[in-house]
Amino acid sequence: MKIIDTHSHVISADTAAYPTDPIGGHQSEWSRDRPVDVTGLLRAADEAGIAKSVVVQASTVYGHDNRYVVDAVRAYPDRFVGVYSIDALAADAVQQIDRWQAAGLSGFRLFTTGSTMPGQSDWLGHKDSYPAWAHAEALDIPICLQMTMEGLPALRSLLERFPKVRVLLDHCARPELADGAPYAAAAALFDMANFPGVHLKLTNRTLAASAAGRSTPAAFLEKIVDVFGANRIAWGSNFPAAEGSLSSLVAAARDVLASLRDNEQAMIFGGTAERIYPALSTARA
Repeated sequence: MKIIDTHSHVISADTAAYPTDPIGGHQSEWSRDRPVDVTGLLRAADEAGIAKSVVVQASTVYGHDNRYVVDAVRAYPDRFVGVYSIDALAADAVQQIDRWQAAGLSGFRLFTTGSTMPGQSDWLGHKDSYPAWAHAEALDIPICLQMTMEGLPALRSLLERFPKVRVLLDHCARPELADGAPYAAAAALFDMANFPGVHLKLTNRTLAASAAGRSTPAAFLEKIVDVFGANRIAWGSNFPAAEGSLSSLVAAARDVLASLRDNEQAMIFGGTAERIYPALSTARA
Protein backbone atom coordinates (compact mmCIF):
# COMPACT_ATOMS: atom_id res chain seq x y z
CA MET A 1 0.00 0.00 0.00
CA LYS A 2 1.37 3.38 -1.01
CA ILE A 3 1.77 5.67 2.00
CA ILE A 4 1.72 9.45 1.75
CA ASP A 5 2.53 11.53 4.80
CA THR A 6 0.50 14.75 4.71
CA HIS A 7 2.09 16.40 7.74
CA SER A 8 5.87 16.57 8.09
CA HIS A 9 8.25 19.43 8.86
CA VAL A 10 11.86 20.31 8.02
CA ILE A 11 14.28 22.46 10.02
CA SER A 12 17.60 23.67 8.59
CA ALA A 13 20.79 23.82 10.63
CA ASP A 14 21.80 26.85 8.57
CA THR A 15 20.32 29.70 10.59
CA ALA A 16 22.13 32.29 8.48
CA ALA A 17 20.40 31.21 5.27
CA TYR A 18 17.13 30.44 7.04
CA PRO A 19 16.81 32.64 10.14
CA THR A 20 14.14 31.87 12.70
CA ASP A 21 11.11 34.13 12.89
CA PRO A 22 8.48 32.05 14.69
CA ILE A 23 4.82 32.87 14.93
CA GLY A 24 4.15 33.52 18.60
CA GLY A 25 7.57 35.10 19.12
CA HIS A 26 9.52 32.08 20.36
CA GLN A 27 10.63 28.87 18.73
CA SER A 28 8.90 25.59 19.52
CA GLU A 29 10.70 23.17 21.83
CA TRP A 30 10.38 20.23 19.46
CA SER A 31 12.16 22.09 16.66
CA ARG A 32 15.08 22.91 18.96
CA ASP A 33 15.27 19.46 20.56
CA ARG A 34 14.87 17.20 17.51
CA PRO A 35 15.25 19.14 14.24
CA VAL A 36 15.26 17.19 10.99
CA ASP A 37 16.53 18.77 7.79
CA VAL A 38 15.51 17.97 4.22
CA THR A 39 17.93 15.07 3.71
CA GLY A 40 17.04 13.74 7.15
CA LEU A 41 13.35 13.71 6.28
CA LEU A 42 14.03 11.92 3.02
CA ARG A 43 16.14 9.31 4.78
CA ALA A 44 13.47 8.80 7.46
CA ALA A 45 10.76 8.50 4.81
CA ASP A 46 12.77 5.85 2.96
CA GLU A 47 13.26 3.87 6.16
CA ALA A 48 9.54 4.13 6.97
CA GLY A 49 8.36 3.09 3.52
CA ILE A 50 6.72 6.44 2.78
CA ALA A 51 6.37 7.08 -0.95
CA LYS A 52 5.79 10.84 -0.77
CA SER A 53 5.52 13.55 1.86
CA VAL A 54 3.78 16.87 2.21
CA VAL A 55 6.26 19.25 3.83
CA VAL A 56 4.26 21.72 5.90
CA GLN A 57 5.83 25.03 6.83
CA ALA A 58 7.22 24.95 10.38
CA SER A 59 5.34 28.06 11.51
CA THR A 60 6.86 27.95 14.99
CA VAL A 61 10.32 28.24 13.44
CA TYR A 62 10.13 30.31 10.26
CA GLY A 63 6.78 32.07 10.48
CA HIS A 64 5.74 33.06 6.96
CA ASP A 65 9.21 32.77 5.43
CA ASN A 66 8.64 29.63 3.38
CA ARG A 67 11.96 29.48 1.52
CA TYR A 68 13.17 26.28 3.16
CA VAL A 69 10.00 24.44 2.15
CA VAL A 70 10.49 25.73 -1.39
CA ASP A 71 14.07 24.49 -1.40
CA ALA A 72 12.99 21.08 -0.04
CA VAL A 73 10.48 20.62 -2.85
CA ARG A 74 12.95 21.79 -5.48
CA ALA A 75 15.61 19.42 -4.15
CA TYR A 76 13.33 16.37 -4.26
CA PRO A 77 10.36 17.13 -6.52
CA ASP A 78 9.71 13.42 -6.96
CA ARG A 79 9.12 12.97 -3.23
CA PHE A 80 7.96 16.23 -1.65
CA VAL A 81 5.03 18.59 -2.07
CA GLY A 82 5.05 21.80 -0.06
CA VAL A 83 2.53 23.78 2.00
CA TYR A 84 3.36 27.38 2.91
CA SER A 85 2.20 29.75 5.63
CA ILE A 86 0.71 33.20 5.08
CA ASP A 87 -0.68 36.06 7.13
CA ALA A 88 -4.26 36.02 5.86
CA LEU A 89 -4.93 39.47 7.33
CA ALA A 90 -2.06 41.16 5.52
CA ALA A 91 -2.87 43.63 2.76
CA ASP A 92 -0.67 41.62 0.37
CA ALA A 93 -2.06 38.18 1.30
CA VAL A 94 -3.24 37.47 -2.25
CA GLN A 95 0.14 38.47 -3.64
CA GLN A 96 1.87 36.19 -1.15
CA ILE A 97 -0.35 33.29 -2.21
CA ASP A 98 0.61 33.90 -5.84
CA ARG A 99 4.28 34.21 -4.86
CA TRP A 100 4.51 30.86 -3.11
CA GLN A 101 2.30 29.03 -5.60
CA ALA A 102 4.58 30.29 -8.38
CA ALA A 103 7.56 28.99 -6.39
CA GLY A 104 6.16 25.47 -6.71
CA LEU A 105 4.18 25.01 -3.50
CA SER A 106 0.73 23.48 -3.43
CA GLY A 107 -1.44 25.11 -0.78
CA PHE A 108 -1.26 27.27 2.29
CA ARG A 109 -1.64 26.96 6.03
CA LEU A 110 -3.24 29.29 8.53
CA PHE A 111 -1.72 28.92 11.99
CA THR A 112 -4.22 29.91 14.67
CA THR A 113 -3.00 27.79 17.58
CA GLY A 114 -0.01 25.68 18.55
CA SER A 115 2.69 24.99 21.10
CA THR A 116 3.88 28.60 20.99
CA MET A 117 0.34 30.01 20.75
CA PRO A 118 -1.96 28.13 23.16
CA GLY A 119 -5.67 28.73 22.80
CA GLN A 120 -7.54 29.74 19.68
CA SER A 121 -6.65 33.01 17.96
CA ASP A 122 -9.64 35.25 17.37
CA TRP A 123 -8.64 36.46 13.89
CA LEU A 124 -9.94 33.40 12.06
CA GLY A 125 -12.89 34.62 10.03
CA HIS A 126 -11.95 38.30 10.16
CA LYS A 127 -13.17 40.19 7.10
CA ASP A 128 -9.61 41.23 6.25
CA SER A 129 -8.93 37.58 5.42
CA TYR A 130 -11.75 37.36 2.87
CA PRO A 131 -9.54 38.18 -0.15
CA ALA A 132 -7.23 35.25 0.68
CA TRP A 133 -10.17 32.88 1.05
CA ALA A 134 -11.77 34.14 -2.16
CA HIS A 135 -8.47 33.66 -4.01
CA ALA A 136 -8.12 30.12 -2.69
CA GLU A 137 -11.67 29.34 -3.77
CA ALA A 138 -11.19 30.80 -7.25
CA LEU A 139 -7.91 28.92 -7.87
CA ASP A 140 -8.88 25.72 -6.01
CA ILE A 141 -5.99 26.07 -3.57
CA PRO A 142 -6.36 23.85 -0.48
CA ILE A 143 -6.09 25.46 2.96
CA CYS A 144 -4.66 23.70 6.02
CA LEU A 145 -5.98 25.01 9.31
CA GLN A 146 -4.04 24.62 12.53
CA MET A 147 -6.89 25.31 14.93
CA THR A 148 -8.94 24.08 17.87
CA MET A 149 -12.62 23.26 17.96
CA GLU A 150 -13.23 26.71 19.42
CA GLY A 151 -12.57 28.08 15.94
CA LEU A 152 -15.22 25.96 14.23
CA PRO A 153 -17.98 28.63 14.39
CA ALA A 154 -15.67 31.05 12.57
CA LEU A 155 -14.79 28.37 10.03
CA ARG A 156 -18.48 27.64 9.50
CA SER A 157 -19.09 31.31 8.70
CA LEU A 158 -16.18 31.31 6.25
CA LEU A 159 -17.44 28.21 4.47
CA GLU A 160 -20.92 29.67 4.18
CA ARG A 161 -19.31 32.61 2.38
CA PHE A 162 -16.77 30.54 0.40
CA PRO A 163 -18.47 27.13 0.00
CA LYS A 164 -16.11 25.72 -2.64
CA VAL A 165 -12.93 26.02 -0.59
CA ARG A 166 -11.20 22.76 0.32
CA VAL A 167 -10.05 22.80 3.95
CA LEU A 168 -7.86 20.29 5.73
CA LEU A 169 -8.13 20.42 9.53
CA ASP A 170 -4.74 19.71 11.10
CA HIS A 171 -5.02 17.13 13.88
CA CYS A 172 -8.79 16.96 13.20
CA ALA A 173 -9.04 20.38 14.94
CA ARG A 174 -7.83 18.83 18.22
CA PRO A 175 -11.16 17.37 19.39
CA GLU A 176 -11.96 16.28 22.95
CA LEU A 177 -12.46 12.51 22.70
CA ALA A 178 -12.14 11.21 26.25
CA ASP A 179 -15.91 10.88 26.67
CA GLY A 180 -15.88 8.07 24.12
CA ALA A 181 -18.50 7.05 21.57
CA PRO A 182 -20.71 8.66 20.37
CA TYR A 183 -18.30 11.56 21.10
CA ALA A 184 -20.77 14.20 22.18
CA ALA A 185 -17.94 16.57 23.16
CA ALA A 186 -16.75 16.54 19.53
CA ALA A 187 -20.21 17.00 18.01
CA ALA A 188 -19.24 20.36 16.47
CA LEU A 189 -16.44 18.66 14.56
CA PHE A 190 -18.73 16.00 13.13
CA ASP A 191 -21.24 18.68 12.16
CA MET A 192 -18.58 20.11 9.83
CA ALA A 193 -19.10 17.08 7.58
CA ASN A 194 -22.10 18.98 6.20
CA PHE A 195 -19.59 21.14 4.33
CA PRO A 196 -18.23 18.94 1.53
CA GLY A 197 -14.96 20.87 1.34
CA VAL A 198 -13.94 19.98 4.90
CA HIS A 199 -11.34 17.22 5.21
CA LEU A 200 -9.62 15.81 8.28
CA LYS A 201 -5.90 15.37 8.76
CA LEU A 202 -5.64 12.30 10.96
CA THR A 203 -2.27 12.63 12.67
CA ASN A 204 -0.59 10.44 15.23
CA ARG A 205 -1.42 13.16 17.75
CA THR A 206 -5.12 12.56 17.11
CA LEU A 207 -4.74 8.79 17.21
CA ALA A 208 -3.09 9.10 20.63
CA ALA A 209 -5.92 11.32 21.86
CA SER A 210 -8.44 8.74 20.66
CA ALA A 211 -7.04 6.26 23.20
CA ALA A 212 -7.73 8.52 26.20
CA GLY A 213 -10.51 8.09 28.73
CA ARG A 214 -13.47 6.03 27.50
CA SER A 215 -12.44 6.38 23.86
CA THR A 216 -10.78 3.69 21.79
CA PRO A 217 -9.02 4.32 18.49
CA ALA A 218 -11.23 1.76 16.74
CA ALA A 219 -14.40 3.49 17.93
CA PHE A 220 -13.12 6.90 16.90
CA LEU A 221 -12.07 5.68 13.45
CA GLU A 222 -15.44 4.04 12.95
CA LYS A 223 -17.14 7.32 13.82
CA ILE A 224 -15.10 9.64 11.58
CA VAL A 225 -15.18 7.26 8.61
CA ASP A 226 -18.93 6.87 9.00
CA VAL A 227 -19.50 10.63 9.20
CA PHE A 228 -16.89 12.01 6.78
CA GLY A 229 -16.00 9.02 4.61
CA ALA A 230 -12.46 7.74 4.13
CA ASN A 231 -12.12 9.92 1.01
CA ARG A 232 -12.15 13.01 3.25
CA ILE A 233 -9.55 11.77 5.73
CA ALA A 234 -5.76 11.81 5.22
CA TRP A 235 -3.03 10.49 7.49
CA GLY A 236 -0.08 12.59 8.64
CA SER A 237 2.76 11.74 11.00
CA ASN A 238 3.51 15.20 12.44
CA PHE A 239 7.19 14.17 12.30
CA PRO A 240 9.47 15.38 13.86
CA ALA A 241 7.14 17.40 16.11
CA ALA A 242 5.76 14.03 17.19
CA GLU A 243 8.26 12.11 19.30
CA GLY A 244 9.74 8.90 17.98
CA SER A 245 11.14 7.76 14.66
CA LEU A 246 9.09 8.15 11.51
CA SER A 247 9.14 4.37 11.12
CA SER A 248 7.58 3.95 14.56
CA LEU A 249 4.91 6.56 13.78
CA VAL A 250 4.00 4.74 10.56
CA ALA A 251 3.89 1.41 12.36
CA ALA A 252 1.64 2.82 15.09
CA ALA A 253 -0.74 4.31 12.52
CA ARG A 254 -0.89 1.11 10.50
CA ASP A 255 -1.61 -0.88 13.63
CA VAL A 256 -4.51 1.39 14.60
CA LEU A 257 -5.97 1.70 11.11
CA ALA A 258 -5.92 -2.08 10.69
CA SER A 259 -9.45 -2.05 12.14
CA LEU A 260 -10.69 -0.45 8.90
CA ARG A 261 -11.38 -2.07 5.54
CA ASP A 262 -8.47 -2.32 3.14
CA ASN A 263 -9.96 0.23 0.73
CA GLU A 264 -10.52 2.68 3.60
CA GLN A 265 -6.95 2.29 4.77
CA ALA A 266 -5.66 2.85 1.24
CA MET A 267 -7.68 6.04 0.93
CA ILE A 268 -6.56 7.44 4.30
CA PHE A 269 -2.92 6.50 3.76
CA GLY A 270 -2.70 7.89 0.24
CA GLY A 271 -5.78 8.33 -1.92
CA THR A 272 -7.23 11.34 -0.11
CA ALA A 273 -3.89 13.13 -0.14
CA GLU A 274 -3.64 12.75 -3.91
CA ARG A 275 -7.12 14.23 -4.29
CA ILE A 276 -6.22 17.26 -2.18
CA TYR A 277 -2.73 17.75 -3.63
CA PRO A 278 -2.76 16.63 -7.29
CA ALA A 279 0.99 17.31 -7.51
CA LEU A 280 1.47 14.13 -5.47
CA SER A 281 0.10 12.10 -8.37
CA THR A 282 2.68 13.47 -10.79
CA ALA A 283 5.64 12.94 -8.46
CA ARG A 284 7.38 9.60 -8.86
CA ALA A 285 7.08 7.15 -5.99
